[in-house]
Amino acid sequence: MSTALTPPADAIPPVRHPDAPAPGELLGAHYEHCFGCGGGQPHGLHLEARAGEGVTITAEFTVTSDHQGAPGLAHGGILATALDETLGSLNWLLRVIAVTGRLETDFVRPVPVGTVLHLQAEVTAVHGRKIYCTATGRIGGPEGPVAVRADALFIEVKVDHFIDNGRPEEIQAAMADPDQVRRARAFEVNP
Repeated sequence: MSTALTPPADAIPPVRHPDAPAPGELLGAHYEHCFGCGGGQPHGLHLEARAGEGVTITAEFTVTSDHQGAPGLAHGGILATALDETLGSLNWLLRVIAVTGRLETDFVRPVPVGTVLHLQAEVTAVHGRKIYCTATGRIGGPEGPVAVRADALFIEVKVDHFIDNGRPEEIQAAMADPDQVRRARAFEVNP
């Protein structure tokens, strides 16, 4: 792990927000068109994340033929995306808006098409706007062998980050959604 992913000595333990989803609760897509969790992406990951105990998340993602790199195997970038999406979901438990600042991924073993990747992630420390977290992806079940793992640094941002940098059409459509919860959730996880 790089020094940028090592929390400083004065970092604090993460604290689950009192309004965070309950342990076991399915988080659902934060945005219908998100490649990681949205149902509106035909070739997306359709990753399903659940709140865990403390500041942890579990998630599952099934590798399809649309996610291949080498014949019959998941593309490494897709696996990194699954880790990033799972890690980003942790921010729902802190009730902060944050984006990926750094993601360091280790590919331990190949992941065949048709495999369910079982992901686990946790926030390890917080320091100001910086959120330090780690994740693993296992095959063959939640206790199976590790196939991928990642350490990440997320940076807390204001909603203006998305409004100022996103394509105006999508921003306006999300902001115009009459469902107040969906409107807020569209901006909850890293882009």
